[in-house]
Amino acid sequence: MASQLLESAGVQAQPGKNNKKSIGWRALPFLALAQFMVVLDGTIVNLALPRLQLEMGISDSTRSWVVTAYALVFGAFLLLGGRIADFWGRKRTFLTASAGFAIASLIGGLAQQPWELIGARALQGVFAALLAPAALALLTVAFPGGKDRGTAFAIFGSISGVGAAVGVLLGGFLTQYVSWRWCFFVNVPIAIIALIGVWMLVSESKAGGSTKYDWPGVVLAALGLGSLVYGFANAEHGWGAIESWGFIAAGVVLLVLFVAVERKVKNPLLPLRVATERNRGAAFLASFLAGAVLIGGILFINFYLQIVLGFAPFAAGIASLPMTVVLIVTAALVAKNLSRLGARIPSAIGPVFMAAAMLWLTQVTPEGTYAVNMLPALVLMGMGLGMVFVPMQNLALFGVDKDDAGVASALVNASQQIGGSLGIALFSALATAATAAAGGSSLAALTSGYSLVFLWAAGVALLIVPVALLLIRIDRRTFSGTDDTPHIHLG
Repeated sequence: MASQLLESAGVQAQPGKNNKKSIGWRALPFLALAQFMVVLDGTIVNLALPRLQLEMGISDSTRSWVVTAYALVFGAFLLLGGRIADFWGRKRTFLTASAGFAIASLIGGLAQQPWELIGARALQGVFAALLAPAALALLTVAFPGGKDRGTAFAIFGSISGVGAAVGVLLGGFLTQYVSWRWCFFVNVPIAIIALIGVWMLVSESKAGGSTKYDWPGVVLAALGLGSLVYGFANAEHGWGAIESWGFIAAGVVLLVLFVAVERKVKNPLLPLRVATERNRGAAFLASFLAGAVLIGGILFINFYLQIVLGFAPFAAGIASLPMTVVLIVTAALVAKNLSRLGARIPSAIGPVFMAAAMLWLTQVTPEGTYAVNMLPALVLMGMGLGMVFVPMQNLALFGVDKDDAGVASALVNASQQIGGSLGIALFSALATAATAAAGGSSLAALTSGYSLVFLWAAGVALLIVPVALLLIRIDRRTFSGTDDTPHIHLG
């Protein structure tokens, strides 16, 4: 049975059960590397922003779009990317997206005008929307159940937090000692390594049944998400603007229409059964909220380190290293004890640590120091992220039919990226308003804006706690694969 499952997962192997399992494990680093690159690119530009903005003459109002363009397009097209992976072939999609991501990164590194750079970021988002669900879908069908699946998903899940944190460190080093352009060029060898590894080790897998695309759903989802994020981004110029609320309202209406369409069409872009199962729904909602805190919060941590405390880019990256180290250690401990903890306990406790980190950061001042104002918060944030991300990836794919593996994989990534893009847009608007109210662009005024952002981020993190406690109902034995319940239904 195990041999048949791995064969259906599309993992090449020589005859024999152990060989099949070993090839699944050998493919895991390359799938994880792709996920690492996708998440890395969401934050690697953060530390380059001040220098990049100066060299390219980008205005403050346009600056956030260097980050938001990637997260917005990524999140808006992830559901379509998941369905393309299911229908067209997961390996084929992975290889195409890896090559496309490398090309888009090359274009970004060579950009001479702001519009070229933002366009390249959007193009990266398109290929990331294909790559991320293809990678996670291949992993899902390669590890269909049992303890192996739990371990593989724990490793893969921790990549989300590690990639975001490492992106800050690497971005600082490249910006200061090489060029901010290498924040884009670095993706090229990573993409090539992932492409070669998957091409050699993994064979094709596809969904069965109908392969018709739900184009009305594609249009409604993309326009709805895009309108929502654009509305929040516009709020940076003032919450009283009719344009901001108009786009926000339009986004809500379009997403409501999207849900209505998905209930009626024969081949929905997002089968509602994937999102409405309560345990998976908790994972998607928690990923959305955690993405807002992680992607949005790290951006303003970087601003405080560089603009207020005066850290050079690489020094700011080194300063964030404790969060990465603590995250890795915490994720390893949670993964090791996941069979005893289950999903509910770490998912509820982790956000408390994240909120505590953000509340600590609300005390930042222009005269603050790294050791007092930043280091304790970074340690707490690493602990919280390690607890949240490990169970979330596993829970989001729990019990999903193999034909829906791509779209379920897309949804968990979309949740995090849309959360991140909304977080950046909302936090930027809050910071701008608070800074203006405090008297302009002085360090004291900037710090006032950052403090308000961290307070809101703490509140967002705490919203994850009731989600975990009220919605996660799966027992520990079923979740860890120690009973006879299959993790993926193959019928």
